[in-house]
Amino acid sequence: MQRLSKLLCFITGLLMAGIAHAGQAEQAYKSGDYAAAVELWKLKANAGDAQAQDNLGTAYAEWHGVTQDYVQAAAWYRKAADQGDVQAEHNLAYLYDRGLGVKQDYAEAAIWFRKAADQGLAVAQTDLGLLYRDGRGVPQDYREAATWFREAADQGTAIAQYFLGLAYAKGLGVAQDYTEAVGWYRKAADQGNALAEHDLGLAYAEGLGVTLDYAQAVSWFQKAADQGDAGAEYDLGISYYEGLGVHLDFVQAVAWLRKSADQGFAKAENSLGVAYLDGHGVKQDTAQALILIRKAADQGDSTAKANLIKLEPPAKKA
Repeated sequence: MQRLSKLLCFITGLLMAGIAHAGQAEQAYKSGDYAAAVELWKLKANAGDAQAQDNLGTAYAEWHGVTQDYVQAAAWYRKAADQGDVQAEHNLAYLYDRGLGVKQDYAEAAIWFRKAADQGLAVAQTDLGLLYRDGRGVPQDYREAATWFREAADQGTAIAQYFLGLAYAKGLGVAQDYTEAVGWYRKAADQGNALAEHDLGLAYAEGLGVTLDYAQAVSWFQKAADQGDAGAEYDLGISYYEGLGVHLDFVQAVAWLRKSADQGFAKAENSLGVAYLDGHGVKQDTAQALILIRKAADQGDSTAKANLIKLEPPAKKA
């Protein structure tokens, strides 16, 4: 009995030491002392602690306390993932998905995303849904994609709510239903997701799933544009250019179109070029107009191509 008591005390001491190390590592990490956190994680990781192994992998992946090394990150993630650590499973899948520290392998990414998704990790469910949507590493299956998006969306994950809304808007894997799409867009937009804010604005601008309301459209475009969403910046610019939901204001229109065009958004490049061509909101400048419209045409924008033909008619054969 005395020997058993000593053994229990010894085990308890080890556990308490482990907890202390974990707490110290977490405190060091939060305070920005990454090097100290890494040393403490190494002790536990080498002893087989899965969470420490995952943390150490992240330190290598994010250049915290050690030189960035995705090969090392993958090695530590794998040790933790092999023990069923859900975060490590997702992190390892991410590396396979992006080809960081390992050869890019979408099929392998799908395997690890599924392991994490089956444990209920919302971000893994979303990523697995994207693989099925795009047919990367798995056969393209919109229904399966929508199923996984819903799993994550039901947990309140904004990006999954947006993707599920998009699936309803396009009828991919679910029956097309604009009202349902708007419902999911709104859930994501209310969490500040810029993509959802933009698409909710488009729904109001086109009267899809909601009553057509340009003022509401502009309100949502503004929210997304303020986050730097190029598509929303373009649509906000067009709203000002055409006076839809706001007073017509060419100067404001040009300002937003320029923000979008600076991100390489082809429609904005073309529209900004037209503004220069017409002298709306800017000094008329045909040369600048041609530069912008040509940029949009080079990206395949059909409207820009048509404008370019008008501005630069093909030379007549001799």
